[in-house]
Amino acid sequence: MGTAYTPGLKISSGTIINKTRRLPLKGKVLVNVGDRVDSDTIVARTEIPGIMQTVRVAEILGLEPPDAIAAITIQQGDKVEAGQVIAIAKSFFGLFKTECKAPFAGTAELISNATGHVGIRMQSKPVEVDAYIQGTISEVIPDEGVVVQTYGALVQGIFGIGGERMGKIIVPAGPDQALTEDIVDESHAGQILVGGAGVTIGAIKKAASIGVNGIVVGAIVDTDLIDYLGHDIGVAITGQEDIPTTLILTEGFGSIKMADRTYKLLKSLEGRTVSINGATQIRAGVIRPEVVAPLDEAPKTKAEESQGQILDIGSTIRVIREPYFGEIGSVTKLPPELVEVESGAVVRILEAELVGGKIVSVPRANVEIIET
Repeated sequence: MGTAYTPGLKISSGTIINKTRRLPLKGKVLVNVGDRVDSDTIVARTEIPGIMQTVRVAEILGLEPPDAIAAITIQQGDKVEAGQVIAIAKSFFGLFKTECKAPFAGTAELISNATGHVGIRMQSKPVEVDAYIQGTISEVIPDEGVVVQTYGALVQGIFGIGGERMGKIIVPAGPDQALTEDIVDESHAGQILVGGAGVTIGAIKKAASIGVNGIVVGAIVDTDLIDYLGHDIGVAITGQEDIPTTLILTEGFGSIKMADRTYKLLKSLEGRTVSINGATQIRAGVIRPEVVAPLDEAPKTKAEESQGQILDIGSTIRVIREPYFGEIGSVTKLPPELVEVESGAVVRILEAELVGGKIVSVPRANVEIIET
């Protein structure tokens, strides 16, 4: 038995799922341990302070700093509205006056005697964090957030774009069928669509235009992905793209069909409300795009949950390098000796039977475990 050094891809019809929901800075947690929450329940809230903007009162009024200070009509700590007069300079025995108005709303946080400037802190922005998944609050992180726990189905993908979204899962395309423009219609607004093979750029754009929340397919042609985004993908984490429809690929790029077991699991979830997230990070600190479907069944035992990440005879794996990239198989042998491969490297290999019956030998580092 050997250890897998690549992160496992989890595809499970039932597992315990924990999601940490954390504020970007300290605030107020709105729920307690044991509370039941829906995916859209707000669990924590805070406010991000607005930036400080300087109003150059002395320069605007044409005064020296001491005179500008005397002309200011507000006090430090006062709330001001956009367009509100904050300083008045009078001349010619009060016959003429010049006004300085606040260009934006906020709070007068600083009045500088040295410069005659007023610092206005713009209005803070409220930030709320929802539960993302339906479940139970298992832990409260004081002033920061919570951990939400649920039992449900979990499908992790290879790559995704777009952030967190929720919707009812619909499977309008068969296991060998691409999601095309003619399949997508107005009734799919607010839903998560699943296609067994790929997806056309026409289908993506139509889905985005009618308000489809997410698309889950086997693969996509990379040029279509660039067309949808409007730019090439970099190496940083995805998930922050300003796009209307989250896209998750379960297999990769090109014309790769979704693995049968993945398609069957998603098909079995049709009609259920799921949570999806396209965030992906391949390098340090792996983050997988995911589909989470809370279920009603009793959780598995801790012993059952502890399985996975151990490469053993019978483990289900996916090859992540050419020439068998994207292929799914089952480990049949784990030879202990080192073997020299085509690149000249000396590595440990495994033998696997791919779907379809083909037996192949590949370096262990070129596969990832698919947890079930």
